[in-house]
Amino acid sequence: MGRRRSPYYAMYVELGAELVDRMGYDAPYRFSTTEAEHMATRTTAGLYDVYHQGMVDIKGKDAEALLQKTCVNDLTRIGDGQVLYSSVCNNDGGMIDDLTIYRVAPDHYFLSPTPSRVDAVVAHMTAQSRGMNACVTDRVSGTGFISVQGPNARKIVGQLTDVDISTDALPYYTFTKATLSEVPGYLARTGYSGELGFEFFYPVEYGMYMWESVYNAGREYGLVPCGLGALRSIRMEKRYPLYGLDLDETTSPIEANLGWTVRFGKGEFNGRDALLRQKENGVSRHLVAIEFDGLGFLPATGDAVTVDGFQVGNVTSGDRGYFVGKAIALAYLQPEVATTGIAVAVTDKFGAQATGTVNQRAAYDPDREKVRG
Repeated sequence: MGRRRSPYYAMYVELGAELVDRMGYDAPYRFSTTEAEHMATRTTAGLYDVYHQGMVDIKGKDAEALLQKTCVNDLTRIGDGQVLYSSVCNNDGGMIDDLTIYRVAPDHYFLSPTPSRVDAVVAHMTAQSRGMNACVTDRVSGTGFISVQGPNARKIVGQLTDVDISTDALPYYTFTKATLSEVPGYLARTGYSGELGFEFFYPVEYGMYMWESVYNAGREYGLVPCGLGALRSIRMEKRYPLYGLDLDETTSPIEANLGWTVRFGKGEFNGRDALLRQKENGVSRHLVAIEFDGLGFLPATGDAVTVDGFQVGNVTSGDRGYFVGKAIALAYLQPEVATTGIAVAVTDKFGAQATGTVNQRAAYDPDREKVRG
């Protein structure tokens, strides 16, 4: 059986994209070069297919209670039209997924999980909802999802909607009902790039029409189609972890430096006791970024990290940060060396070695001024 096709497949073929397998779908890895697409996202705008990262609905009078039980963050911190980032953990504090939560109403939320974790999230939420008035529905296949990221994103999206999308009206991590090119859906100020960005959820049958509308509206503003390669490289500059590489069910939010999302004061939730022990007693590893001068050395998953010849951890993912001019790795290191400014050596599978510097903050826009737009 061949790979499945996203709603935008015909456009990939027309634009000559290099396709790879993503979750059983033909997905674009790049349309030109990863570097060019990365730089466009940072300087003008990039158009991303995020169809696979769709919508899981949570509805019912106990919807909030279900999410309070299954998520480490506190859902009472957001109101209608606001977005929250959280982890969903098992009872050992291991991460089933990290995801974003959108509150439509007190009895209606939708989630955007990692594509590879949709089934796991739906199964976990469904099991935890027993005895509660809350319905969990996988709507990924029926929902189109497209992302415009970059400094010119507002100019592009603003041509296609009558909704006020200024920062005052639609701040970072909020969303609203909107029509884009007369197609109804939800327009959100979210994204995985670290830039000013907008993401649009809409009925999937408008897929090709939506791609063409956004693409044509954005060309005068330097919008370029971008593939998975650019999506992966821009996230490294922002130190954004990726589930399946940097996060999994053996890692906890405390270890992954996502402890700021864990709200112990809200009451009981899955994994609370295990995470509280980690907070009080400490952990044996921390996720950090390691930066290398230049783009010549490319760190990869599994590379050993050493200090003075002693191994102190392993790389979980790595890529080139084209805009900052540095190769960047994420790695779990022992706590005593997981400190900004520490010099470490990374050795790849071929025996090549490079010296890098630990950085606990993002290499690009660490104070998040860009995303706030």
